[in-house]
Amino acid sequence: MKLPPHRRERYLRDPLPVRLGGIAANLARIASCADHPQSQPVIASLLYESKFFIEWAAPTAPVEAATRLAELQLALVGWERRLALAADPAPRETLIKFAREWSDRILAMSGLLPEPKGVTLQA
Repeated sequence: MKLPPHRRERYLRDPLPVRLGGIAANLARIASCADHPQSQPVIASLLYESKFFIEWAAPTAPVEAATRLAELQLALVGWERRLALAADPAPRETLIKFAREWSDRILAMSGLLPEPKGVTLQA
């Protein structure tokens, strides 16, 4: 399975925060689907697509963010292999937690979330 070239072109038109938001959304979808064994093809597709999104987003990300994205990409490869081998529900529960945590991290990294009212980052 390969993503069509127009998909990359379309993805790269968005600014980095939106691209990171797309990765976070895919991870949230994975967490949402992972409870259901019949959704394995959907999860596999989202894992696969997310690896490409990371590859395309990392070169324009700040070094620390690119490092985190590379870490995530390696973890996604591991999840692809684990899920291909196991129908056991235990890895699915771990995947749900993993995907939610990383979705939150990437979304926070994107800067797309508004600051909570009354909280400022300035000293």
